[in-house]
Amino acid sequence: MPLPPPLLLLPLLLAAAAASDSGGAPPPTPTPWPEQFHAVIITNLTESGGRLQLIDLYYDWPRGRNLNLIRGQLSGDPTYDVEWTNGTSYIFDSTSCRTLRFPVGLLPPDWLVDGAVYLGRHAVDGFDCHVWTKVDFVWYYEDVVTHRPVRWNFFNGMQQHVMSFEVGGVLEDSEWQAPAHCFSDQGNTSNAGAATAADRVEDEDAKVDVMSSLLRKKRRPQ
Repeated sequence: MPLPPPLLLLPLLLAAAAASDSGGAPPPTPTPWPEQFHAVIITNLTESGGRLQLIDLYYDWPRGRNLNLIRGQLSGDPTYDVEWTNGTSYIFDSTSCRTLRFPVGLLPPDWLVDGAVYLGRHAVDGFDCHVWTKVDFVWYYEDVVTHRPVRWNFFNGMQQHVMSFEVGGVLEDSEWQAPAHCFSDQGNTSNAGAATAADRVEDEDAKVDVMSSLLRKKRRPQ
């Protein structure tokens, strides 16, 4: 049987070498989120004109809800961002409230599995991580050993560092209830300071909602 021409033989040799280095195994896939978890996250918004935030994230897929309890740097009154799977979000603090409607509800636990592009392994925040990207909106870092999320980088420069990750962590039902001033005629009005804080959260939610829409609708790598 005649040998392939030299120019055709080189790509075959390179492909064989790459397969040998990887053991011929397919790239790893992201670990789906647990259906319920509590994560403590430090959010760095300085590259997009914001500040640092400390967030308690409660993800509760069986009950169709997600809560971000947001504490700004050197601020007192926390902001609650309660999101429901029907696309309704309530962003409120002790004096103000915004009710928002998004066409996309919660991301499902396997939101990253379909269409994510594997980028290899990188050392991030002191952890050896698998890294994936999806539609050039999010870069997701997962610990190689524990499979816990370590960090998310977003297209707008926002970085989220996962400080703790408690599988099965839940929050009492009473903590999810929006206050009465969310349902009054004055619920969407607030003083200037509170409005500024709410607007910052709303702006970030709008960006994440755009990302969520793309992540759920674009089923193939871009």
